[in-house]
Amino acid sequence: MGDEELHPEDRTGGTARGLPRSPWARNARLASLPLGFAGRSALRFGRRLLGQPVDLLTGELQRRTSLHLFRVLGELKGGAMKFGQMLSVFEAALPPEVIGPYRAALTLLQEAAPALPAEQVHAVLCEELGPDWREHFAEFSDTPTAAASIGQVHRAVWADGRPVAVKIQYPGADEALLGDYAQLGRLIRLFSVVTPGLDVEPMLRELRERVADELDYRLEAAAQQAFADAYRGDKEILVPDVVTFTQRVLVSEWLDGTPLADVIREGTQAERDHAGLRYARFLFSGPERAARLHADPHPGNFRVLADGRLGVLDFGSVKHLPDGLPSSLGTLLRLAQDGDWPAAEDVLVREGIITPGVPLEPAALGSFLLPLATPAAGETYRFTRDWLREEVMQAIDLRRGDLLRRFNLPPSYVLVNRVVGAATAVLCQLECEIPFRAEVARWLPGFADGEAGREPAQR
Repeated sequence: MGDEELHPEDRTGGTARGLPRSPWARNARLASLPLGFAGRSALRFGRRLLGQPVDLLTGELQRRTSLHLFRVLGELKGGAMKFGQMLSVFEAALPPEVIGPYRAALTLLQEAAPALPAEQVHAVLCEELGPDWREHFAEFSDTPTAAASIGQVHRAVWADGRPVAVKIQYPGADEALLGDYAQLGRLIRLFSVVTPGLDVEPMLRELRERVADELDYRLEAAAQQAFADAYRGDKEILVPDVVTFTQRVLVSEWLDGTPLADVIREGTQAERDHAGLRYARFLFSGPERAARLHADPHPGNFRVLADGRLGVLDFGSVKHLPDGLPSSLGTLLRLAQDGDWPAAEDVLVREGIITPGVPLEPAALGSFLLPLATPAAGETYRFTRDWLREEVMQAIDLRRGDLLRRFNLPPSYVLVNRVVGAATAVLCQLECEIPFRAEVARWLPGFADGEAGREPAQR
């Protein structure tokens, strides 16, 4: 694959020649990422010998690498694309001089990818809905409105006149999604060059555990309908009802609205604040209201509707929490604000998040807990990219050996931890100012059990 410019059709209207199923073919494309980077590094060195400015060459190198990244991850879809979407959420934590050329390419993965041709779409619909599948629809558009990691969405009109979104799983998505995780470690080399310290391996391990659920649209339909019922009539949140479903096709009521990614790029401060509050409220309130946590909080799954409500899409990754969020999370934030590090360490040991041992230094515990506790300290908090970058760098600098050796996140916390981190990153992308403490106190058990709201402890 070359380094040519992205054309408009590569973003939304183009077509892929089919989802590569062969492990050899997929592995070869994934391998091309670090190899391509090495080749461009050699090209940069050669041009330096010819006298071109180093900063110009570095910018060109990063631009071409970002385009290559989008093409490879987008065309492979499966686990490769889902991994790229996850990275796009965390771009707010990267230094501006590094992420600039990559931001546009990564953000594209939140909303679009090269699409499958119509004949393959029709074949899936025929297999899943029957040879008379067109009778279910008054209209069906062959051009997808969105293409994501394991499926793409088409706009249609149901037979009863309702506008609907038809989510169709890519043929071979199961093989691709399962197979990609064996090779995605190759990307670590690329991103260690882009941002030293970015730890991607835990994300890959966690994603692999969720593969089976995301491949079965019947499970997604059940989760989506549970959320739709829980938020029915809500003045701030809307989840579309499910119309029909099979294992590989999911038909839902259509949602018009402004993608959250557009609000991030172009929204006014008032629009950012408005969207940020509803985004945080939905994620926090889900476990209590629907007994489930929406576990895929990247911006591509959210729309700001014309009436101001936040529309929520894609329920493929959902964690069932019949007892709501664990109260230990709120307790830890409160203890961190109080600077009660021995009590915080006791909670971490009791929950199995760290193993027993010599008491940890407050600086180490602070680097672990204060990034979450700080936004809940005052009446409102302004989330910024600069703050997130500072917290990430301090966490890397304060990777005390004892804390790392003792850290052992239990399986029950892995997905919750991922959602909290990803949601914080999205709020920082929005750079919104919201009454975050009130949301934490309202929805997070354990936080309001003691005195909260004071200035957080110093590291």
